[in-house]
Amino acid sequence: MSLQNVLIIGGGVGGTAILRLLLSVEFFHVQCVVDIDKQAPAIQIAKHHNIPTSTEWKSYLSNDLHIIFDLTGQHTVFEELLKERQAHTVLIPGSVANMLIRLLREKDQFIRNIGKESHKQELIFNSIEEGMVGIDAKGIVNFFNKSAERMTEILIGDAIGKPIYEVIPSSELPRIFDTGRTELNRELVLSNGSEIVTSRFPIIDEKGKRIGAFSVFKDITEIVNLAGEITNLKEIQTMLQAIIQSSDDAISVVDEEGKGLLINPAYTRITGLETDDIIGKPAATDISEGESMHLKVLQMRKPIRGVNMRVGPLKREVIVNVAPIIVNNRLKGSVGVIHDVTEIRSLMKELDRARSIIRTLESKYTFDDIIGHSNEMLISVEQAKLAAKTPVTVLLRGESGTGKELFAHAIHSSSDRKYNKFIRVNCAAIAEHLLESELFGYEEGAFTGAKRGGKRGLFEEANHGSIFLDEIGELSGSTQAMLLRVLQESEIVRVGGTKSITIDVRVIAATNINMEKAMLEGKFREDLYYRLNRMPIQIPPLRNHKQDIPAIADRLLVKLNQEYGRNVEGISEVAMQRLRVYSWPGNVRELENIISRGMIFMKAAESILDDQHLPFTMMTHQEPELNQPVQEILPLVEQIERMEKEILSATLKRSNGNKSKTAKQLSISLRTLYYKLEKYGLA
Repeated sequence: MSLQNVLIIGGGVGGTAILRLLLSVEFFHVQCVVDIDKQAPAIQIAKHHNIPTSTEWKSYLSNDLHIIFDLTGQHTVFEELLKERQAHTVLIPGSVANMLIRLLREKDQFIRNIGKESHKQELIFNSIEEGMVGIDAKGIVNFFNKSAERMTEILIGDAIGKPIYEVIPSSELPRIFDTGRTELNRELVLSNGSEIVTSRFPIIDEKGKRIGAFSVFKDITEIVNLAGEITNLKEIQTMLQAIIQSSDDAISVVDEEGKGLLINPAYTRITGLETDDIIGKPAATDISEGESMHLKVLQMRKPIRGVNMRVGPLKREVIVNVAPIIVNNRLKGSVGVIHDVTEIRSLMKELDRARSIIRTLESKYTFDDIIGHSNEMLISVEQAKLAAKTPVTVLLRGESGTGKELFAHAIHSSSDRKYNKFIRVNCAAIAEHLLESELFGYEEGAFTGAKRGGKRGLFEEANHGSIFLDEIGELSGSTQAMLLRVLQESEIVRVGGTKSITIDVRVIAATNINMEKAMLEGKFREDLYYRLNRMPIQIPPLRNHKQDIPAIADRLLVKLNQEYGRNVEGISEVAMQRLRVYSWPGNVRELENIISRGMIFMKAAESILDDQHLPFTMMTHQEPELNQPVQEILPLVEQIERMEKEILSATLKRSNGNKSKTAKQLSISLRTLYYKLEKYGLA
């Protein structure tokens, strides 16, 4: 477009406004500003811009003048200009010029308003929490707000004007521009590790043309963490609810106003009150006798423990513990735990009963505690194991100190009675006039000094269990007769009584005397002997299985170290040889005494029991050489078969030939019983 030459006549306000307008537009050329006042504002501005000025206008009416602005406001000047101008020159009067000026001012105001609105929008976009990023059609970032800067840790100045892939390499905005599709709520991890959820939109103008793309995103790192915390809280809540619901103690919870919030099944079981009876009701609803501890705790803000009261329609006696629930120093309610006194008393009775049983359940040893690998000891152990599997009466025979009581413990511990009582009685240690009453009990008034109501005997105490009668050869004739009745009829009669009491007791007897000699001398009943001798087990003296002394001594060292608080590691070879050649008249009991005495005389720094710690008297009691022939010992299998035959024969006789009953008593199948009867010729 060619330049338009302009002449301004009038340097006042109107002329100044037109001059400023024309100076701001490139295709207007002001040839001259005319005013009779050389100090007019427009004249001064023109001089500043090197525009010619004049006090007259006629000389400027040339052929190349395109526009004349008459801003004098004088009609005569306008008429004169209208006559003198060239035909192609446009004359604009002052009224039109003023209208143009007003429009220009309104335009400027409108632009300023737009600027203010743009500034407001910028403030709004920078104030919102969501990040915003925009690109143009070429993928250049043209919008980046403060929240985007905070989340991406990229400065706005470093983002605007840059390709989006340089700013956010993982951005999907170019794809959104290409496809024109909107994507909502997509998760994305930024390069700084922040997790965001973003929605992306194409930007389309009024003609439907895509001109860019825009994304709005929110940092969800804290939300994800919060969700994890909520999940943990829910898990804890579920776990606490499971604990409360499964607790055997009754639990009730009230709010700060004392109204029921929660109870568990144990609460319903103890009080007889259901959920509808408690939830939302006052805390005193369940009280039958006493005052509500919940209300008291809410007033005091302190726990109360061990309060006796009665609750529910059944007036159940309970003990209550209540504590306040305080969160952030604010009282939120209270929780109470109710213990049923009836159950506690029942448990106390059970505990007393258990303690009573423990005092008599003194079966301390098993077959693992019997040390010995000699043929004699192995035979005795195998016989005892066979005896343990049947209810047959056992007679343990052997010298004093050979371990008869140890065998009795092991037989009981391996039998089906092992969870019932095991009572030990030393028949020689109880006075003759007391033994009967101790074994069989007595009725009230049976003798002077008898307890009121009478007393249960040891056989009654051992019912369904085992009784070990040690030194049974010392029993008097009358006691032997009563014992025979027990073995034959499985019943007793208390001293001074007439009523028979049925019992189920397994008898294990032991003696160190020659029972056959005592029977011939009339000191022991023959019929009782045969009752007791159904399953005899001979326990060999220590001198007959000296090869077991090292193993027995090691076991005794462990026991005595615990008792004496010592740490003796072993026995020297010289001392062990002394132990091997000794005759051991006191058997294993004497061996324990000698090792015990030797440990006592050992110095604190010594850890090996040596020959010097053994008594010199052992030298005079060495084992003499035996010139008499040694009795032949049968193979173990043959001896076991003999014993098995005796057991089968005795049990079959006791069952009066009833094979089904015999098989049941021996805990074997009927088919196995027929096989063994045929094998041993007992069919």
